[in-house]
Amino acid sequence: MVRGKGTGFVALPGFEEDVIIENGNLGFALDGDLVEVELLKEVSGKRREGKVVRVVEPARVEFVGTVKDRSIETAAISNHYLREQAARKNRYYLQPDSRRVHVKIALQDDAAQHVGMKVVAKIVKWSDPAMEPLGAVTETIGKAGDHETEMQAIIRGGGFSQNFPPQVSQAAKALYDTKDDIFKDALNDSKRHDMREVTTFTIDPKDAKDFDDALSFKKLENGHVEIGVHIADVSHYVREGDEIDAEAMERGTSIYLVDRVIPMLPEVLSNDLCSLRPNEDRLAFSAVFTLDRDANVVAEWYGQTVIHSDRRFTYEEAQEVIDKGAGDFHDELAEMMALSRVIRKRRFEEGAIAFEQPEVKFELDDKGVPIRAYVKHRTETMMMIEDYMLLANQSVATYIYKLSQDNGRDAAFIYRVHDLPDPEKIEDLATFIRALGYEFRTDKGAVKARDINKLLKDIEGKPEEALIKTATIRSMAKAVYSTKNIGHFGLAFKFYTHFTSPIRRYPDLMAHRLLRRHLDGSTIAGQEIARFEKMSVQSSEREMEAVRAERDSIKYKQVEFMAPKLGQEFTGIISGVSDWGIYVEEKESKSEGMVRLSSIRGDYYEHLASAYTIKGQRTGKTYRLGDEVRFKVVGANLEEKQLDYQLV
Repeated sequence: MVRGKGTGFVALPGFEEDVIIENGNLGFALDGDLVEVELLKEVSGKRREGKVVRVVEPARVEFVGTVKDRSIETAAISNHYLREQAARKNRYYLQPDSRRVHVKIALQDDAAQHVGMKVVAKIVKWSDPAMEPLGAVTETIGKAGDHETEMQAIIRGGGFSQNFPPQVSQAAKALYDTKDDIFKDALNDSKRHDMREVTTFTIDPKDAKDFDDALSFKKLENGHVEIGVHIADVSHYVREGDEIDAEAMERGTSIYLVDRVIPMLPEVLSNDLCSLRPNEDRLAFSAVFTLDRDANVVAEWYGQTVIHSDRRFTYEEAQEVIDKGAGDFHDELAEMMALSRVIRKRRFEEGAIAFEQPEVKFELDDKGVPIRAYVKHRTETMMMIEDYMLLANQSVATYIYKLSQDNGRDAAFIYRVHDLPDPEKIEDLATFIRALGYEFRTDKGAVKARDINKLLKDIEGKPEEALIKTATIRSMAKAVYSTKNIGHFGLAFKFYTHFTSPIRRYPDLMAHRLLRRHLDGSTIAGQEIARFEKMSVQSSEREMEAVRAERDSIKYKQVEFMAPKLGQEFTGIISGVSDWGIYVEEKESKSEGMVRLSSIRGDYYEHLASAYTIKGQRTGKTYRLGDEVRFKVVGANLEEKQLDYQLV
C-alpha cells in the first residue's frame, strides 16, 4: 500500500507489522505492486524500514485521471526557483484520480487536445524514480466533472468494465439458447433433489433484478420445521475454466454503484437463467436445516436441488405481512421470523459484534442526477434474511471441516476469515472513544466482543453514533477470503464462508464447486489448494476495489446533490478534526465537507489533537468531534469529489 504522500507499507512474512518504505526508497513501485524489498538497518524503538529493490509484478498498467496543463499552474507560482523547476517538466501531465497513486504521469505535447478531460493512460517509460514517469493516453472518457464521465472514471479506475468481451457474451447466449436441454440433464441427475412442491419464496429489495437466494418452509409432524436456504446454482451453468468463468474470476464481484450495477456475470445469466425468479422451475444449491422450537439445528442436508419460487416479496411487502398478521404466506413468514429472532439473539450472546451501518440512498431523476438523499434503515425482514444466510454460510463451512476430519483429509475450502484487531489500532480507538466521554475496556490492545457491543449499545441514538461505529469498523481487521481458516472475529464463528451469492461473488461460486467435490468424496491436492489460495487473494483484492468504487460513487453523488445548494444552511455532526480544518457530516444525506480553520470567524483556532478538538485562543470556544453544528455550503468540486462548508 502507498499513501498519497508517497509513504509505502509492505507486508512481509514473519513480521507482525508492515515494513515502512519511505518515499525515497520506493523506486519504481506504485500502490498494490508486488515488490522485492531489502530491509534497512534496524533502529531501536522504530518500526522496521525497507527499500524496494525490484517490482516483481505491477498491480496495474492503466491509470485513470485528468489531463492538466502545467504552464497554467506555473504562471501562478511566485517563487522563481519553483517556477523554473516546474518549467523543466513536460507541459502536460495526468493527475491520477486515485490518491494511492503518488506520482503524476508526464505526457507528450500531443496531450494538449485532452486538457480538462478524463482519460485512461499507460506508463511507457520510467528511467529514473526521482522523475515523473512518461505516459501515453490510450482512451478518452469525457470532460472532467460531467456526470457520466465521472461515473465511467470510477468504473475504469477500479479496473472494471461495463461491457463484456464478445466471446463471453456469445458464450452466455449459447447457454441461454440451450437452457431447456441443460435443465433436462439436471433433472436426470440422481444427486439433485426435487423440492418444487415445498413452499418457497424470495425476499429482496424493490429494485432487485437478480435473485440469488430463496427460502423454503415445511412443517414436520414432530413439531420441528424444515427451512431450506436455496442458492442459485451458477456452478451448473458456468463451468470452471470456460470463457464466462475466466471473466467472472477477473471481475471477482458485482459492483453496486449509485446509478447502475456492473454485474460479475452477463445479465442473461444473472437476471434470467440463474436467477431464482418467481413461478419458474430453477436449479439451486441448497442448505436444508431441520430446526426445533428453540431454533437448534437438529439435522442438515447439503446438495443440488430444483425449486419453484411461489412468490417474490420485497422487504417491505414481507414486513407488512408480518406486521399486519395477514397476507400471502403469513404463517410461514411469522414462524420463520420467530426462529430468526432466536438465532440472532444467540449469535450476539455468543460474541458476534452488532455492527449496523446506515446506508445512504439516492432518488435520481431521469438523467441520473440526485434529487433526494436519505438514510435507509433496515427492516426486520432484512435481518431475517441475513440470519438465515449467516446460518447457511457458517453451517456449510463447519460441515466441510467435520466431513474432512471424518475422512482424514485436509478441509480444502474457501473461507471468509476475519482476524483479531491490531492492538495498536484498538488503543488508538480507545483513546478516541474516551475523548468523546465513553468507557471502552481494553487490555494491552486486546478487546472483547462484549465490550465492543456494550459501547455500541451506549451510543445508540446519540449524535456521535455513526461516527463511533465508523471509527470502530476502521479499527478492525479487514475480512478476506482464504483457504487457511482462522475464524471470523466479528461474527464470532469458528468456521465461515460465503456460499449464498454466487451470482455476484466469485468466491461463492468457488465454494459451491468445492462443496460438490467434498460431497462426492473427491481428493483435493495441495497444488490445487495453492491455486485456490491465489484465487482467494485475487478475489479479496477485487472486493476491495469494488468497495472503493461504490464509496466513490456515493461521494460523487453526495457532492452532486449538494452542489446546487450553495449558500443554504444545514445541520451536521463534526466527523473529523485536523490541523487545517474540521470535517462536518450533514445529518440527512451524510455528505461530508470541510470547514477550514481560517474561515471560522471571531477567533484564531488551534488544533488540540489529543482531545479531538479545536479551540479559540481568545474566546476559549471549542468545537469537538461529535458536536452538532450549523453550516452552509460554500463550494462543491465534482472533479475532486470535495465539499467546502462554512460554520454559521
